[in-house]
Parts: sequence; structure tokens; C-alpha cells
Amino acid sequence: MKWLKEERFQYWRRWGMLLGRLMIIGIVLLGVSFGSLYLLAVIMGAPEIQVPQTTIYYDHDKNVIDESNKEGQNRYWVKLDDISPNLIDATIAIEDRNFYTHSGFDFKRIGGAILADLKAMAKVQGASTITQQYARNLFLEHDKTWKRKAVEAFYAYRLEVHYSKKDILEGYLNTIYYGHGSYGIESAARTYFGKSAQDLTLAEAAMLAGVPKGPGYYSPYANAERAKNRQETVLDAMVANHSLNQDEAQQALQENMALQAFNEDTEPEIAPYFAAEVKKELKSKLALDERVIEQGGLHVYTTLDTDMQKKADRWVASSIDKDSNIQAALVAMEPTTGAVKALIGGRDYEESKFNRATMAKRTPGSTFKPLLYYAAIKNGFTPSTLVRSEPTTFYYDNDKETYSPHNYGDAYANDEITLAQALALSDNIVAVKTHMFLEEKTLVKTAEDFGIKSKLSPIPSLALGTKPVGMLEMADAYSMLANGGNSVTPHYIEKVTDRDGKVIYQHESQSELILDPAVAFVTTDMMKGIFDESLNDYTRVTGSGIDHLLTRPAAAKTGTTSTDSWMVGFTPQLTTAVWVGYDKGEKLNYRNDGLYAKKIWANFIEDALEGEEVLDFEPPKNVIAVDIDPQTGLLASENCPTKRLTYYIEGTEPHEHCADHPGGATEEDRKTHKGLLDRFFHWIR
Repeated sequence: MKWLKEERFQYWRRWGMLLGRLMIIGIVLLGVSFGSLYLLAVIMGAPEIQVPQTTIYYDHDKNVIDESNKEGQNRYWVKLDDISPNLIDATIAIEDRNFYTHSGFDFKRIGGAILADLKAMAKVQGASTITQQYARNLFLEHDKTWKRKAVEAFYAYRLEVHYSKKDILEGYLNTIYYGHGSYGIESAARTYFGKSAQDLTLAEAAMLAGVPKGPGYYSPYANAERAKNRQETVLDAMVANHSLNQDEAQQALQENMALQAFNEDTEPEIAPYFAAEVKKELKSKLALDERVIEQGGLHVYTTLDTDMQKKADRWVASSIDKDSNIQAALVAMEPTTGAVKALIGGRDYEESKFNRATMAKRTPGSTFKPLLYYAAIKNGFTPSTLVRSEPTTFYYDNDKETYSPHNYGDAYANDEITLAQALALSDNIVAVKTHMFLEEKTLVKTAEDFGIKSKLSPIPSLALGTKPVGMLEMADAYSMLANGGNSVTPHYIEKVTDRDGKVIYQHESQSELILDPAVAFVTTDMMKGIFDESLNDYTRVTGSGIDHLLTRPAAAKTGTTSTDSWMVGFTPQLTTAVWVGYDKGEKLNYRNDGLYAKKIWANFIEDALEGEEVLDFEPPKNVIAVDIDPQTGLLASENCPTKRLTYYIEGTEPHEHCADHPGGATEEDRKTHKGLLDRFFHWIR
């Protein structure tokens, strides 16, 4: 029997040695495997982390005005130091107690999950660590397969090799889904409690930490009782993890939390037409693609003045008959910088996203005349130049063509009126006479100097704004007058930073002197005349009816065609263009439609500048002001009943006194001292 025992001993000894060798081989292979895995992770480098984040848009006061919210998803990235420690402790306690000690995956949890799955013959229990969940959120689909789990584990390991635990935890808390379109704890804190993640109380943190397990199931909006039970589970886990004691857990459980009123409906956008232009500028100036704009976590600081935009919206909405299908557009910009402060491209963005302020081209009518009169002043005319207003037929194209314009309402002075009156009264005959005298190409060139890029033709009717131009072009052109002849570029964006706060775009205002400052100022002063009833003659100045709405100096011009109604003008602080008309070129009903643009413009510019300092336009050194008789354009005598302070380029001001009132110059003196241009117009009439 002894030999039998010895044989058995040797048998088991051989098997023990074999098993020992196999274990050694297994350990070596496991070590090699882990070494190879580590080497592979090192060779492959850190996985690139591109987490979709909400792009946020700000107004000029850094108030949030819009967010990209791709498909209703809100994403904000915050640093771990800016997240409540309560939330961090609650998340680790309920999701991954061994987070700080494992290398990406927890073998004990994985083993338990395998046994549970084998018992149920299905994938029923998860074993994912925080690192694995983060890897899944970054790189993988959320299907429950063993292949996905294996790949997920490798991604998790790569994260552990190349990133710190702090980085991983920060990434996880910024990407996990909390329901109702909220990705990341900052979005969740705002959605559920209307506060930042760093301000969450223990009770609020425990509530939110329990939501990711089933956002549609544990959300307090979905079921308050289930959410409360889940909160208690989280607090118990925190006690078990020694994050807090039982008394603190009970106190948190009894806290009354103030949930935000939740509404699935999105609020109306602020300045949607403006926002659309901002996104265009992101593409054109920064060459960003749609994905980066929508999900790149950009911070876009715009020029929008939210208060001014709301006032623009209100005046457009309240000024136009709600039952009318007429359209309206408005552009307001800072003339010294080109910053667009408010923009309306139509009456309803949801009904029509077509931006009439930036994309449409319409006939500007008489709003084009200030460009003409700038050219006239530059070429020797003065505000006192006399031109006869009467029905006139003009010959052009080597006398092969004729053009017979009419004044509004067929009202004519049938006498001479000053250039200042012609602009204030919007006399078409005087405008075309001036245009033809300068030669038609002069106005085309002048418009180009004013920044008009639309195609123009050197024809007689160009003086009356018969060629389509854009609203932004007109606002930009008028801003040059307001800015002393300097050009600026209209823009919507001041600065853009990436998700890490790095500045990737900064607008730099560039100003270039294009116009003659003295001529620009004299033109501006003439444009103030549309609100000055001393210039009334055979008809009233075109600003009549809204002049009482203005409490500050303003220069402007109205413009009307059969299909378009305009008002464009400026103060030293703000240029505003308003257009009203029908999309399909339907003719305006002037009794109902003709006053919309003027009223919107006047009410808006007063409202927009409420509380701002009242400024007047500052004349350059080579401009002189004298009191004139508005009807004759000559120096006002003591007996003139009306006097108007009028500006001239020094040396071009009148030196003769008015002869129409006792004590003034004689009519013979007046004829003797007429200038070259006055005598020319006297001859051609």
C-alpha cells in the first residue's frame, strides 16, 4: 500500500507542477498582454477628445442671446473646480466607488456583471466605471454588446494612461446625459434648478447624480416619487462611501428643493435675423464649418444691443396694421465703428427667414438724393444755389431719349428754390437738373465712394433712386456722412473664443477717410432740413408729421417709389435705415402704407437713444455758419421774418442780404451777385 500512496503523491505532484507552470505561464502572458496593451496605448497616443458643446452667443453687454442647442441639446463645459463637491462625491458614490484606484475598469464589478448576465442569459447588469462611461460618451455607440464592452475598455484604458483622474472626472461630468436635452452637469443644474453647477446643494446634487441611470425614469419632471427614492439611494451610497454621515443625509433628504418650472417649448429667439447674419460671418470671416459653429463650444461676442433690438421689434410690430401682409426691415448701426446694433429682416422669422435687410435689393427712391447733393456741393454748388422747379423734359443719350420726371402730387414751385429746399422738399426736377449738370457718371462714381456696390447706370432717373440697392448699403453710406467722411465696415461680431477661452477672432475697426469732411458736414446739415418747416415752400418738408417726435438733432431723408417706402437717417451716435414694402413688388397704398417707415424710424431712434447724451454734429474747421433767409438763400436781414442757421464751406457762403424784405439788398444787387451756377441754371430754364 505504501507504493500506492507514493504513486498517488507523485501523480498529484506532477499535476501540481503542471498547474504551477501553467499559472506562471498565464501570469507571464498576462503581464505581456498588459505590457503590450500599455505599449499600444502609449504608441497610439492620447485619444482626441472632441465633445460636442453648445456654442453661446452674447450681446455687446455679454448677455446670452442665443445658443446652438443642436436638436434641443444643451452642452456647457465647466472646470471640475467649478462643480459642487457635493455633486462630485454623490456621483462617485453611486457610479464608481473605486474610481480613484482602478485603471479604467473594475474587475470585481465586471465579474459580478458576468455572473448576473449568465444567470439571466441576457445582458442585464452594467459594470461600467466612470472612465468607461466617459469613453462611451466620447467614442462609441450605446449598444449593449460584448464587442462594444471590449473596445470601450480599451478606450477607457487609453484615457487612464494619458489623462489624470481629475481630467477624466471633469470630462465625464461634462458629457453625461441628465435628460431633457441637458448634456453635462452645468446644463442639468440650469435646467432643473436654474443655477450653476458650483452652487448645487447636497440635496440637489444627490437628486441630479441619480438621474443618469435612467434620465427618462428618474427625472423629477418625469416622476417626482421615483426621483425622490433615487435621491435617497444616492445619499445612502454617500454615507456608505464615507462622503457624509447619516444625519447630513437625513437633513438633505428633508430639504425642499425649488425645481425650475419646466417648459418643453423653446422661447422665441432674440433677433433671429441678426443671429443668422452672425453665423454667416462665422463662415465667411473665420472659415468655420457648420459642425464647429453648432457643436464647437464657441463663445461668440456680438455687436447686438438687446435693449435696442427689443425696441426695434416693438416699433415695427406696433406701427403696422397686424392684418397687413406688408413687410418691413430695419438696420441700426453705430456710424463710428460699423457695429450693427439692431436688425430686423422681416415681420416674422418663423414665416419667412428671408432677410430683407441684408439680402434684398429695392429701389431707394429719394433716399439716394443725399449722395447726389454731396456730389453737387463737392463740385461747387452751395445750399443757396437756386434751381427752377417746374415740369421739365430731359434729353439724354445724344438726344435720342427723353425723361420727364414728376414731383410728388405734381406740386412745383414754378420758380427758383434753393438746393437746401430742394432736398428738404424732395423736389425731383431740381434733383435731375443737378444730376444732368454734373453729368450722370458723377453720381455713379460718388455712389461707389459711398460704398454702394450694387450695379448702377448713368441715367437721368438715377438721381431719383431708380436702381435697386441693399438696405445695409444705404445705412453704410449714410454712416459715412455721420462719421465725418470716414468709412467703416458693418459687422456683427466683436470677438470669438474657442471652448478653452482662446481668442480665435477679434474684430479690429478700420476707418478710412473717403469723403471730404467739409462737404459731408454741409450735406448733413442740408439733410437736417427735412425736419425744418422754415424751408416749406410749395409743399411741406418731407419730415413733416414726425418732426415733433424728435428731441435731438438728426439728419435723414425719406424715399418713396410705387413699391417701396424708406426712411434713412442718423444722429451722431446711431444710423438707422427702415424699409417697408411688399415682397412681390405690389404697389403701396400711400394713404395706409406711406407713413409706416417714417413713424418707425422716428419712434425707434428716439426710443433707442433714450437716456443717451443729446449730441449735435461737429463742424470741421473750414466750415462756416451764417443766418440766411430760407426762401432766397441769401443772408437774412433784420427784417426777415424767418432765419435759418446754415453751413457752407468757407468762402462759398452768400454775401448779399435778402431783397425780399424791407432793408435788404435790391433785386438788381441780387442778380448782379449771382454765382456761375446760379446764372447757368437761370440760363437753362
